Amino acid sequence: MSTPVVDNRPTTENKREPSGRPAPAAPQPVRTLGHMVLPDAVRDAIGRQLAAEPDPNDRIDYAMARYHQISATLPTDLLQEILDFGRHTDTPGVGYIRNLPVDEYLPKTPGDGGPSRAKPSFVAEGVLLALSGLLGEPVGFLTEKNGQLVHDVIPVPGGAMTQTNQGSTVFLNFHNDIVHDLIGRYDVSNPDFLVLSCLRADHEGIAATHYADARDISRVLDDRTLELLRSPLFRLNAPGSYVRDVAGDAEVLSDPVAIISGPEDAPEISLSANGVRAMTSAAQAALDRVQSACREVAHEVFLRPGEALLINNRKGLHARTQFTARYDGADRWLQRTYVRRNQWSIRYRQTPENRRVHY
Repeated sequence: MSTPVVDNRPTTENKREPSGRPAPAAPQPVRTLGHMVLPDAVRDAIGRQLAAEPDPNDRIDYAMARYHQISATLPTDLLQEILDFGRHTDTPGVGYIRNLPVDEYLPKTPGDGGPSRAKPSFVAEGVLLALSGLLGEPVGFLTEKNGQLVHDVIPVPGGAMTQTNQGSTVFLNFHNDIVHDLIGRYDVSNPDFLVLSCLRADHEGIAATHYADARDISRVLDDRTLELLRSPLFRLNAPGSYVRDVAGDAEVLSDPVAIISGPEDAPEISLSANGVRAMTSAAQAALDRVQSACREVAHEVFLRPGEALLINNRKGLHARTQFTARYDGADRWLQRTYVRRNQWSIRYRQTPENRRVHY
């Protein structure tokens, strides 16, 4: 897979308008993948602070305030780049951060897909939540990991063949993380961002995370396909966790929606991993073309311990390649957060027990 620097518009350099005036200057190339690396000294200093912090789930709002204090010690340029990732439309859709602090001791990878009860420190959780706090507010949904704010993404034997975070032996299709909603739209209350952090790589080191930016996808599609994708001709299936745990494996389809929406230079894309029903044959052909376009333009990252991805869940789609899980306590172990810029627009889903957790 390529990691292109993309210019979505034709250049106007050395061209003139019919009036003879110079044409407007060409826009700057759109960079859809950002690279960030912590200096060793910064990594070590932040790691020492995080190692002294308790389990953040016990006092999450206090912990988030503490992580803000720790994040403030990042070099200003790096801090601004992370902040800009979360607040501007023209920034990359995925950010790859390396040389992050790690826990001194890591227990066996949990076998049930849930949090480890044997983990003595919370450096990984601190890294994940600190990055999340720079993008917005971490939130939970009762239908995803029981409302936990930190998701452990681990292969589980019963889910090996599924289009969920428990899978391993199948390619996890290009998608963004959506949330079932009784309003009929699954792309409204869904996360604005995901943060993925690696605690342990897979045995062979072959599991790759792919990210295809909607700006790059649109660039390689023809006008007719884009027209179809911008029309409400598709119904998204609810997330695999909802279908499995709530709906008894029955499809739960959204209202008709478009796959791509918004301005041409800042499009939003919505696609569920668990299946999309096209409403016409032409729409199905356009849907098939999206998956192939994703493979053409996607960035590919092999996450290793001490590395994380910031993923804009509206600017693009992500996927994961298949890998071999051994279920031996040393399998791939990622942690993930769902992040919203704010929770005001989804306040109708808030649970009375926890103001960060939603139905």
